[in-house]
Amino acid sequence: MILLLSVISSLLIGARINADSAANSMSLHVTSSAFSEGQAIPEKYTCDGQNVSPPLTWSGGPANTKSFALICEDPDAPSGTFTHWVLYDLPGKTTQLAEGSSGGGKEGANGFGKKGYGGPCPPPGKPHRYYFRIYALDTDSLGSAGSSKENVAAAMKGHILAEGHLMGTYQRKK
Repeated sequence: MILLLSVISSLLIGARINADSAANSMSLHVTSSAFSEGQAIPEKYTCDGQNVSPPLTWSGGPANTKSFALICEDPDAPSGTFTHWVLYDLPGKTTQLAEGSSGGGKEGANGFGKKGYGGPCPPPGKPHRYYFRIYALDTDSLGSAGSSKENVAAAMKGHILAEGHLMGTYQRKK
């Protein structure tokens, strides 16, 4: 009986620590001067335009942030979630990316089979959602340039201090 109570007590304490950690996790505030949350991404930043990455700004990174990572995905792609951009090892003091910039970070492979940004390019029809997710990390490096989203995501496990996103939409008319 004492052993059972000890196990239950340990489980409750562990659950409280996990709940406290979740409550204390920080959130980054991500914006763009090109579009607002839930709004249309201008054609300039898509395959129908200049296909350059949009400007992004974020705030709320913890003081002990050593680097940032960014993953942009389309969860509405016909074949499943499609990766448009993998960017990592951005310096920990970074708070913005200029239009068309990698900010000195390493670019990973996107779903088009290339390094860097590949803008929205959905089939004609319903608008698709594009999530630009920024992660504050407690590590300087996630690996060499050209890594896949899966490798970057695996390397981030246990190192995420805060995260945030900006979601824009794009509907192809052609």
